[in-house]
Amino acid sequence: MRTLSRSTAALGVAALLSLTGCGLSGGQPDTSGKVADTNQRIVVDNFRAPVANWALESDAAYILSLSGCLETLTKYDSAQGKVVPFLATEWKQVSPLEWDFTLREGVKFQDGTDLTAETVAASLNAVLKAKVPARAFSPGIVRAVQATDARTVRVTTPVENPLVPFRLASVNTGILAPAAYAGATVDPFGHCTGPFTPVSEKAKQSLTLDRNENYWGGKVQLAGAEIRFITNGATRAAQVQTGEADISLSIPASALSTLENAPDVSVLKADSPRTATLYMNNGRAPFNNVDFRKALRSALDLEALAASVYEGAALPAAGPFAPSEPWASSEATTPRQNLDEAKKLLADAGYTADKPLEIIAIVERTEFADVATVIQDNLKDIGVPVAIQAKEYASAEPDVLAGNYDMILSQRNRLIDIADPIGFLTADYTCKGTYNLSHFCNEEYDALITEAARTSNTEERYKLYGKAGQLLNDQAVNLWLVNEQATDAVRSNVLSYVQDPLSRYVLTAQTAKAGS
Repeated sequence: MRTLSRSTAALGVAALLSLTGCGLSGGQPDTSGKVADTNQRIVVDNFRAPVANWALESDAAYILSLSGCLETLTKYDSAQGKVVPFLATEWKQVSPLEWDFTLREGVKFQDGTDLTAETVAASLNAVLKAKVPARAFSPGIVRAVQATDARTVRVTTPVENPLVPFRLASVNTGILAPAAYAGATVDPFGHCTGPFTPVSEKAKQSLTLDRNENYWGGKVQLAGAEIRFITNGATRAAQVQTGEADISLSIPASALSTLENAPDVSVLKADSPRTATLYMNNGRAPFNNVDFRKALRSALDLEALAASVYEGAALPAAGPFAPSEPWASSEATTPRQNLDEAKKLLADAGYTADKPLEIIAIVERTEFADVATVIQDNLKDIGVPVAIQAKEYASAEPDVLAGNYDMILSQRNRLIDIADPIGFLTADYTCKGTYNLSHFCNEEYDALITEAARTSNTEERYKLYGKAGQLLNDQAVNLWLVNEQATDAVRSNVLSYVQDPLSRYVLTAQTAKAGS
């Protein structure tokens, strides 16, 4: 039985009540009567490829996690709405600034090395020392990680931090064997602890994995898997329909009706803390003028956008949070299209249309091409010309982070860094945020986030999140478009698959496939 501080216990209860109420747990297909064949392999179509040479501080960690390779000390269980044991069996706050994590016994890395406190500390310190540390686990959040004995890892923070167990559930804090760090780049091949071990890859195309015969968590039901990196949503939908893929993640709305009527395919849906967003570069003209940003917001018809492009599979957004989330401001409402107001705001901003502004529509989200066209038409009605450019996110990100862009359509999951919005609010909108695509900086906002990060009382912290979200909305920092669902498609011969709305845990030891 793990030991929790009172603040952490309160977190778990609050999360359970709120997140499960929002539907943040996916169902699974009815597989009654089918028998698993442990010689079977599985194919999963994922919507993006790894970058940064498998560095754990990057999004490559999500690929390793969903593939069943990478594991963390704790794990966020969406169905229960709380942090549960994983490579650590228990944890406790031993002082205001120190948390101790007790490791599970008998765990070996896939190269045969024992999991010890020293190896865990070394792996976590590698993430801390990264040139660009993980948003959930950085030197500004964690001061030190050290082994206090053979089975105990101590995490020390610069200030009291009630969310340390949540941060250790981030896939970016996944644990690799010492040999993974022996070269110039991180090498996860054979150095994870999970049920599947990577054996080969085709760059930007696929990752092949075999069963880990010595997995600490019991017998692995699949012989192996292939993760395919398919950026085109229509292709992912087609492959699961034909049987080329067994599981396809992030199905576009345009393909739902076809798949829902397809034989031998189940479509799984779950509410997710994911909002399609038009990011605007607040750091350069004309977006550095709040009246201009508000004018664009008033020009959009979000109800029509949700009904047309998303075919009713998403709801119009009311700001950076979904209204159902416990930290959303009660003042937030979906903005209504008002072209007269938009034109007045443009005049107040002193805007003149000297050249078209550019929207980057990332191709990983098939629907974004149509979303961009709708926005283009809406803004044309108020005299703002827009050009659209389609790009893969990986190629667009360097310029976007550097501030060399106008607008980009992207989709941000508020709980992807850690299962609490503090990660999203810090990384995306504070002055020194490591993922501040908007290039927004506001002292009042930063003060709210600093206070929230130190607030142990869940209810009080949620109130601070609400105030921060309302400030972002008041400043029209971005145009939040629709709140989306997580939608996966699964073949009927896949057994024991449970949808994870955050796409961190796709292949597990229990995932199985019936024989043909």
